[in-house]
Amino acid sequence: MITFDELMAAARNLTNLTLAHEIAVNANFCIKHEDLPQNSFAGTVKQIVHKAFWDHLESELNEDPPEYEHAIKLFEEIKEILLSFLTPGANRIQNQICEVLDTDLIRQQAEHNAVDIHGLANYIINTMGKLCAPIRDNDIKQLKATDNIVELLRQIFRVLDLMKMDMANYTIQNLRPYLQRNLVDYERTKFQEILEETPSALDLTTEWIKESIEDELSSASDESSSSPGADSSSKRTISPTLVLNNGYLKLLQWNYHKTIPETLITDEARLQELREKLKQLRIIACVCLITNNMVGAAIVDVPDFAEQLKRISLPLLEGMNKKTFDLKEALNAIGVQICSKVNRSLTERGLPTLDKEMQSNLMGQIAHIVEENNPVCSLIDKRIQFFLRSLLALPSFQKSMPTMPGGLSVIQTEMELVGSQYASIVNFNKQVYGPFYANILRKLLFPETPMEKAETGTATATS
Repeated sequence: MITFDELMAAARNLTNLTLAHEIAVNANFCIKHEDLPQNSFAGTVKQIVHKAFWDHLESELNEDPPEYEHAIKLFEEIKEILLSFLTPGANRIQNQICEVLDTDLIRQQAEHNAVDIHGLANYIINTMGKLCAPIRDNDIKQLKATDNIVELLRQIFRVLDLMKMDMANYTIQNLRPYLQRNLVDYERTKFQEILEETPSALDLTTEWIKESIEDELSSASDESSSSPGADSSSKRTISPTLVLNNGYLKLLQWNYHKTIPETLITDEARLQELREKLKQLRIIACVCLITNNMVGAAIVDVPDFAEQLKRISLPLLEGMNKKTFDLKEALNAIGVQICSKVNRSLTERGLPTLDKEMQSNLMGQIAHIVEENNPVCSLIDKRIQFFLRSLLALPSFQKSMPTMPGGLSVIQTEMELVGSQYASIVNFNKQVYGPFYANILRKLLFPETPMEKAETGTATATS
């Protein structure tokens, strides 16, 4: 039975592991400032609460004599934020901040109505100007031009929030090279801690590998039945590398409503993005193959016509991953534009355009791509799978790409980019989780037989 504390510890480890992985592998990862939409419930509540706070502060400062208690608390908070920006050894400015924003002294001044609140605000702005990144210089200028003290304090906190974000991103930037050098060991150690706290942390991964073994056994059985002289397959003849590679290939056809294996959670978004890109490329390759087969003779002399077809298709297939995307409608639009493009090309060369029947057939073939088990789609999909399987079979240190199968030349550049990103994810994942996979594969492929267990027990008893 896992306790709540153990579960929370595992969750913290997973959060740290995911964050470290994202910082190291995603060069564009950074913290962004995002305001809640004003028309949202949370945005409305935040706006109401903030307005009430600043209105109350304004009414206190307008009293006679002014009430400074809330303002003093704000100065205390500002002081702590400014101190958090300092690097070790910045003793002079640290002492100055503590001296100027000494809340005990400010309270004594408030008792005698002698608080120079504008002077304190100006000191804060000047200090922020010394500590901020150059990108915040315009924000500092705007602060200096603000006269209303309440609005000024409100804007000071807004800019301080931006400075905190800048500081976090600066830290991430400096941390990235270290993480990249040590990420394999760090992730493996963190995942081991998760596994010790949550023994079930490899259940989905085990199931994923088990399914891959069953696929390989089924494939080997089919080959055996088609070759009467071949030996019947057994788990002992299955290559663990092939099992893993088969599992990785299945991730590009994964139903992401289903939970991904635990060891791949950190790359789930990247794998899903590659999956969506491959779906788009598959359709483009299908469109080009169908067009070439049906009207190839009419366009054989047109240079880069396949590239032109790709340029037509790509914009119409943007957003395929959205639920609102209508693939049938997009394919119809692609068919119309391709017929128009072919006819325009024929007219320019003084040749007769496609008749209505030919146009209808071409558009119909393109529209049928959406159907399940479409033969053209199945063919292109097999060739994409063959390319990716060949890519995974290459040594991880080899930089060259396998030969692109026929029918994929129009998407070769994009396929090589996707393949490079995919191989990078897979090879890194193998480095980190290889020992965990090896243990799972050993148990599934080479389980101890009752005789082996008995022999092991006898040997132990006699030793």
